[in-house]
Amino acid sequence: MNLILETDRLLLRPLELSDAEAMFAMDSNPEVHKYLWQQPTQKVEETIKTIENVRSQYERNSIGRFATILKETGEFIGWTGIKYIDDHVENGNINFYDYGYRLNEKFWGKGYATEASVVWLDYGFNQMNIDKMNAYTHSENGASNHILQKVGMNFMEEYLDKDGVLWKWWLMENPND
Repeated sequence: MNLILETDRLLLRPLELSDAEAMFAMDSNPEVHKYLWQQPTQKVEETIKTIENVRSQYERNSIGRFATILKETGEFIGWTGIKYIDDHVENGNINFYDYGYRLNEKFWGKGYATEASVVWLDYGFNQMNIDKMNAYTHSENGASNHILQKVGMNFMEEYLDKDGVLWKWWLMENPND
């Protein structure tokens, strides 16, 4: 996949195996997983498998999560992007576009997730012509919930996952329709 998106401060490009160490550093941090599934990555080999899985999504769906790089320093700060959910049911849904992001803790609170979100939503609606974009966040993740609201996503409902954890379901319809 050769898509590259840019913002003022960020470069968004396909994940590569060379991102494994930086991605492992992010995903092995328990704070990063506080509002996820409480399962920080234990070995870099798990991260390599994740990157290989994402790269197969690029081939299968022509989209997936992208490495998010700080232009100023070239640092991998996390991943952002659109994923086509076709491998599991979420809140009773399958075969839908999901917007998501995960940043390394040291890059939180700097506006990077918002900056990337604006570009990704624009790309999804204006280049991919997606009718609607969903997102889901842990109900207690105030920062992520605030970002999604700020970029124009609409909170639809709360739901319990299979483990009884409360999540928020978000939706944004294509403003061009």
